[in-house]
Amino acid sequence: MKEMGPDRFSVVLVDDEEEVLFSSSLLLESHGITPVLTMNDGRKLLPHLDQHGAGAVILDLFMPHVSGVELLPEIVARHPATPVVVMTASQEVETAVACMREGAFDYLVKPVEESRYVSCVRRALETSSLRQQVGALKRSLLHERLEHDQAFSEIITNSARMFSLFQYLEAIADSREAVLITGETGVGKGLIAQAMHRISKRNGEMVSVNVAGLDDNMFSDTLFGHRKGAYSGATEHRDGMVAKAAGGTLFLDEIGDLKKTSQVKLLRLLQEQTYYPLGSDVARMSDARIVAATNQDLRQALSEGRFRPDLYYRLSGHQVEVPPLRERTEDLPLLLGHFLEDAAGTMAMPTPEPTPELLTLLSLHDFPGNVRELRAMIFDAVARHRSGPFLSMESFKEAMERGRTRVVDAGQQNVSSGIQPAVHVSGPFPTLKELEALIIAEALRRAGSNQGIAAMLLGISRPALNRRLARMKVKAAE
Repeated sequence: MKEMGPDRFSVVLVDDEEEVLFSSSLLLESHGITPVLTMNDGRKLLPHLDQHGAGAVILDLFMPHVSGVELLPEIVARHPATPVVVMTASQEVETAVACMREGAFDYLVKPVEESRYVSCVRRALETSSLRQQVGALKRSLLHERLEHDQAFSEIITNSARMFSLFQYLEAIADSREAVLITGETGVGKGLIAQAMHRISKRNGEMVSVNVAGLDDNMFSDTLFGHRKGAYSGATEHRDGMVAKAAGGTLFLDEIGDLKKTSQVKLLRLLQEQTYYPLGSDVARMSDARIVAATNQDLRQALSEGRFRPDLYYRLSGHQVEVPPLRERTEDLPLLLGHFLEDAAGTMAMPTPEPTPELLTLLSLHDFPGNVRELRAMIFDAVARHRSGPFLSMESFKEAMERGRTRVVDAGQQNVSSGIQPAVHVSGPFPTLKELEALIIAEALRRAGSNQGIAAMLLGISRPALNRRLARMKVKAAE
């Protein structure tokens, strides 16, 4: 069977009554369910599905030439991932039971109540989307390769965790559900969103909006636009970012900072796929896919009442957590080489060589600012490089020492304020000399026996470390 094309999530309506086709397609499109393809001859359906596929089929049972009764088992057998909703005037229980046994997704009796009809089709599309994702994830895991590796070319990584994340992104690429990207500052959430947009093959563009600091009016104007005269200074009509992202992806960064009043409007956009420009009482449809990102713990925000639960669950239809750099240190050599070349090229100078000790030093740092912090460190070091083939480690040590000082200061403030330190000792309490020996040994182990790096970890000079090591040797000899 041919791989389904970009219209794989279209709805195909099959009915011999033109009036039913027209009214049904109009109803679905008015609720943002597009594209809708209509057929008045059942003989056209299977060839179309074989070539293009579909997100869902709405099938009339009694038609000339070939009936829905004959088509239903054929569709289920040849396209098991495509939900088939049977819609007919027959109210016979036996007919409904027979259709469900043949594999129908649902059975609707004409005339169908509009809200139930729309709800049924949406559930069918969601089911189809989920089946597509599971299938794509299985194929990806079985083949252990990426189908769109070029889409991830801007993300420099050699991490198995990141590779698994890429596989998941490919599996959900065509889903209509919103995506929530979480992760610490600087891990590359924006790059993940861009990669998702590229592999989704959506026709529209990706539009990014940082919602942090936007009050409710600014949020509404930025996303939804306004009509002329909507407020003082609105001298002409302006489309918002939602309209600009039509057919594409709307990326909302720092979603954890969104004001409560604006959360209600975003929820409406996600639930109903409609919005109102400022100054307008006419709803506009949106087919943009919503991708949101945050470095905050939204579950904690839920418990504190800062974030709406219904919005959270709408946004996290799919959730992607990007691991911090300290949990994928295997990426450090690649990132170091990439940023060294990038920095040297920017400054029009030869690329300096990193020393083996530099990688050891970097692997010992927690990188609270993640990849963004590493990039800043490297650019600063290259800017300060003057001569010789090898890059000095001094600027890296200074940056790490500044970070270490902040952590130590915070710890001292906790102790002075009465907060108990997070150190637990079981068994006989060690002496200071025993603790000193243990800490020095651990620092040397982490530093790969490099005394300069070990001294930096301990917050002392290298001569001071040498003196302590000499005393320890004397004591051991005694």
